[in-house]
Amino acid sequence: MKLLRPSSVDELDGGVLLAGGTEVVPLLRDGLLEAEVLVDVGGIVPAGVDGTRIGAGTTLAALEADPRVPAALRDACRLAASPQLRNMSTVAGNLLQATRCWYWRLDYPCRLHGGDRCHARDGEHREHAIFANDFCASAHPSDVAAALLALGATLRTNRRPLALGELYRLPTEDDRRTTTLDPGELILELDVPTPDASCYLKAMDRKRWAFPLVGVAAARTGATTRVALAGAAPIPWLLDRSLDEATPLPGTAYKVAIAKALYERALTALG
Repeated sequence: MKLLRPSSVDELDGGVLLAGGTEVVPLLRDGLLEAEVLVDVGGIVPAGVDGTRIGAGTTLAALEADPRVPAALRDACRLAASPQLRNMSTVAGNLLQATRCWYWRLDYPCRLHGGDRCHARDGEHREHAIFANDFCASAHPSDVAAALLALGATLRTNRRPLALGELYRLPTEDDRRTTTLDPGELILELDVPTPDASCYLKAMDRKRWAFPLVGVAAARTGATTRVALAGAAPIPWLLDRSLDEATPLPGTAYKVAIAKALYERALTALG
């Protein structure tokens, strides 16, 4: 395996991109990702906070500690992973996390691996999706993505601008991807509007260092409130309808009750 360290974005030419490595390295170790060439983009991706702009290479630890960052995003970073991982993980890498679905992680021939069935639907699925789970019942694990979705963040890649919601897509029979990034497309920065109030609340199996069973991010600007969920669908889920529209599997019905409780607490927190 070859490791490249380009000096500019213009030098990108194939290979698997990594920055902090907290996502890519475990996938390589477990055989879920193969690469002949790794491209370390840590030196060419901007980092830091400048007004509403956040460099894609900014670590979760840095965002957690910066008072200029909206509360929902600081909360999401604080509740994500362990201190060691937050010190290495970049915000862009966190957005591109793969599912924690154990069938996918154990390399079952599921639909995300190109197979013809979702093993979770008929098997163990306690941690799986309660929305958009007909084709694939995996649940997106990123706290940060839900917070940024509620905040109405936008992204800039080396090829285009896009709203954060446009970064994701539900997998389908003819396209099993869960993001819209093209090969070689690199997230460079985010623009995160400053709301009047925001928060992120999370239910997890352990008090710390666990992926969300359900995460609820809420942001209020004027008379408009946006709510987004983590751990609820194959992609970060913008809640534009009632939680009563959820379609839980038998083993995930409890998640709806948790989501409703966190939703009410979040709205109360926004005042």
